[in-house]
Amino acid sequence: MPYRNRYVIGFLVALMCFMSLPAMAAKAPTIKMGDFSWDSVQLHNRIVGFVLEHALGVKVEYEFAETMPILMGMSRGDIDATTEIWSDNIKESWEKLLNEGKVLDLGTTYPDAVQGWYVPTYVVEGDPERGIEPMAPELKTVEDLKKYKDLFAPKAGGEKGKGRFYNGPTGWVTYTVNTVKLEAYGLDEYYENFSAGSSAALATAIFSAYEKGEPVFAYYWEPTPLMGMLDMTMLEEPAYEHVKWDEKTYDCAFPPSKVHIGVSTALIEKCPQAVTILANYESTLGQTNAALAYVEENDTSIEKGAIWFLKNYPDQWKNWFPIANDSRIEKVEAALKKEKL
Repeated sequence: MPYRNRYVIGFLVALMCFMSLPAMAAKAPTIKMGDFSWDSVQLHNRIVGFVLEHALGVKVEYEFAETMPILMGMSRGDIDATTEIWSDNIKESWEKLLNEGKVLDLGTTYPDAVQGWYVPTYVVEGDPERGIEPMAPELKTVEDLKKYKDLFAPKAGGEKGKGRFYNGPTGWVTYTVNTVKLEAYGLDEYYENFSAGSSAALATAIFSAYEKGEPVFAYYWEPTPLMGMLDMTMLEEPAYEHVKWDEKTYDCAFPPSKVHIGVSTALIEKCPQAVTILANYESTLGQTNAALAYVEENDTSIEKGAIWFLKNYPDQWKNWFPIANDSRIEKVEAALKKEKL
């Protein structure tokens, strides 16, 4: 069911909530959230999990698996929900389950995720607090990169006379996309296409340069802990055109990635109140980046990151309840007061 019907879903689920209150009171169900391997989905699953447990008195469990096993589990009702369905990446499989009526799409978890080519903001604007002068004040677009190849050249190694572009690992689809982009923009003459080897190595290369106040030019994406910790600027590309991605020329911006909340239709009968909260669930990229950065900077658990989110953005999560003065909000607030960070 598409996002535009989100409020219709909310109304129907609210009606079922009223009809099912006696059954809910008799036995609180267990809700299973589908956990993928990336940290943002684990964060959002635990944010909503905490709210559901304390607002509804349900038990929430987290089932770890890759994308397709989670989808199949949702279609059978073995997995109840997940907060990050990257629908463009699994378009055919997701639409098939939607059309079969086995799952519901409850709308966006946060505004469309983004990816692209980044430099530290101090490279363009400088950073007076750190005593850093602007290094490339005219750097705004990918076309401008041709003027700054020497700025981004590695201190040792690399291809002579070229700057370095930190790409992702060679096994990633985006590695190939970025390689084609470099050629399409005529930047392969100016920049070495350097594979970081792993996501951790890519993050380390960016973070290390940032800590030293040095220039670095790299591919990255949001939401991530790194983007919550660092002030980075995405370089402008020509506007996204679907046909250029169909033709695999890629000489335009990356398409925005839709990230949605998905639930098994079985959850409507099992715990309609949970579906109401999930249908209203929404955050922002900035909030997600900040919570992930808190986890990274404090070397703490993703559970603590969820608590940090709920403590810092009360106006956000209170809007997930259909009634402003809902008594269940007080239950969540009371539980949060007991949590230490």
